[in-house]
This record gives sequence, structure tokens and C-alpha cells, in this order.
Amino acid sequence: MQEIWSSINWAVIAPLIVIQGILLIIALIDLAKTAQTNGPKWLWFLIIFFINIIGPILYFLFGRRQG
Repeated sequence: MQEIWSSINWAVIAPLIVIQGILLIIALIDLAKTAQTNGPKWLWFLIIFFINIIGPILYFLFGRRQG
């Protein structure tokens, strides 16, 4: 198990983990503050929470109701 952890290139993985965390937090805060979304809020919560990196991006592109 130690060999697996030492073979990971953390210089590439760590920024992706940080970006994922930031996107997740910002999308969930925005979802909580928004009164209306394109679709049910519970579905957008599941998409944001369970689909890594792509879920929050999909929410910001398609889930937020503009106007």
C-alpha cells in the first residue's frame, strides 16, 4: 500500500483536489442561496456532490436560472 501512495504524482493531483473542493463549496453555497433553478434543487445537489469537477460546472452552466 505504501508503494501506491509514493508512486502518485502529487504535483498534478493536489491542485485538482483543491479545485474540486472549491468548486463543490461554491456551487453548494450558490444552490442554497438560489430560489429557483432549472430543475429540482435536490437533483442539482446530487449532481454537484457526486459528479466530480463536472457536476459543479454543469450546475453553473445549466442549473442556474438566469434573469
